[in-house]
Amino acid sequence: MIAPDMLHDLLQNLRTPAVRDLAWTLCSSPMLGETTKVQRHPLQASCWRRQPQRLADWLAQQDRDPSALHSWLAEKPVHRLGLYYERLWQFALHAAPDVEVVAANLPIRHNGQTLGELDLLLRDDEGEHHLELAVKFYLGPDGSDTADWLGPGSHDRLDLKLSHLAHHQLPLSSRREARGLLNELQVSEAHSAFWLGGYLFYPWPSGCPLPRGAAPAHCRGNWLRQRDWNDFAVTRPGAQWQPLPRLAWLAPTLVSADGRWSDEMFEQWLNTLRPEAQAQLLVRLEEDHAGDWREVERIFLVNDQWPTHS
Repeated sequence: MIAPDMLHDLLQNLRTPAVRDLAWTLCSSPMLGETTKVQRHPLQASCWRRQPQRLADWLAQQDRDPSALHSWLAEKPVHRLGLYYERLWQFALHAAPDVEVVAANLPIRHNGQTLGELDLLLRDDEGEHHLELAVKFYLGPDGSDTADWLGPGSHDRLDLKLSHLAHHQLPLSSRREARGLLNELQVSEAHSAFWLGGYLFYPWPSGCPLPRGAAPAHCRGNWLRQRDWNDFAVTRPGAQWQPLPRLAWLAPTLVSADGRWSDEMFEQWLNTLRPEAQAQLLVRLEEDHAGDWREVERIFLVNDQWPTHS
């Protein structure tokens, strides 16, 4: 993380959705604070980390004129949140005054078969680095029989993601199949690390223990099943809710009065939600002094059979 209170302060002023997502990407707390494999912020050796006001000024400039960021994102349109997150990192790292992006999304192949991709090869004052990036949303267990933290689709699991990072993604740059490519790029020894952003969601109303190694300041929310919505809603009387599309899941939502759903719109949406619907991310909005509506809470609403596998 760049600075403990910096993200909150930035989001009070930044208005462009993509720039807000960029600020969240660069400045939000990691999901995990203690990990068995090395976790490294991509800007760790940058002056932007040592002098966070320079980063804040750069983000403010992007907000005043977001055309460069919008053009960058339009070059390679993505529909997956993880790829959007990677593109935001790439934009910032290319702009960082003391970080060199040697390569991004570099495929490693053997006999025509792709073994995987290196998300980032960077060069900075601390050396050469192979970094793997991920943004994840995990829902905590609502029973004591499992410590699994599951993705909203119930297939992704935190322990499996960490295992895949440790045993496949991070060692990829050390494999002999990568050596020739790294030599061509004049990378002698790339130190492998990862950076995992995202949110952890806790079951309502019971809660659950934090996953092992969770960062103290991690981004969080709650989750509940459709059958519990009415009981939950009465605990937030008069609340303004609306669902978010997947590519809007990163930074806390900011919408103008025109962009806020009416109570009738939300009720209609809720009434047409199928019992077997996929998990839906909802945000509760409150009006600020300027008449905008800001996210103050987020929840996942899952179907009554979630998780669907045993």
